[in-house]
Amino acid sequence: MNEPLVHRHWAALAAPKVAPVIGTSTVLILGRIWNANGAEHSAGNAALMVVLAAGAATAGAFAAAGHSGGDGVLAGTAFATSGALALAGVAGYADGWSLPILLWAVATAVAYGIAARYWRTDRRDAVAYERQTTVRREEHGHVEHVEALRAGAQIEAARTGAAYAEQLATALITRSTLPGYDPQAITRTGLPELPAVDITKEH
Repeated sequence: MNEPLVHRHWAALAAPKVAPVIGTSTVLILGRIWNANGAEHSAGNAALMVVLAAGAATAGAFAAAGHSGGDGVLAGTAFATSGALALAGVAGYADGWSLPILLWAVATAVAYGIAARYWRTDRRDAVAYERQTTVRREEHGHVEHVEALRAGAQIEAARTGAAYAEQLATALITRSTLPGYDPQAITRTGLPELPAVDITKEH
């Protein structure tokens, strides 16, 4: 049994590695665009982003502390949204680049720290899957080898029996041409039996 081989494109392999920095950079750029369009020093806009970020963080906390151990994916999404809103609020409100860049660097580092945990889990799962696939291949190979030996033994036994029957028929024909041939003697004594072959001992 052959396992299908899947070759992923290099872009599909690189996408998860660059996703965190692309996400935080996108938020920073949008925040600065918002800043250039009137959000700088706007208390109303800043208050809105604070409320939205706090709401997302609260939702993440409730999701993490929910029943049955909480929903990790939902909690992570809520906290990521909260961080993105906070970064966008600072980038939109601040009048310079220093604080937005600092928060962008921190947010990117935190995003990579969280993503690294999931990458390690995925890597362990991939290694375990490869080991299971190798074991399955070895088991299938062993079964196929045993079946091939069994089939070879059966073919060899059939060949031996056919050769023996042919030799016996030739001997009977030759015997019938000799003087003093008595066919009743063969009937009384019986034909010799074909040799028994134990197929299970062949493998």
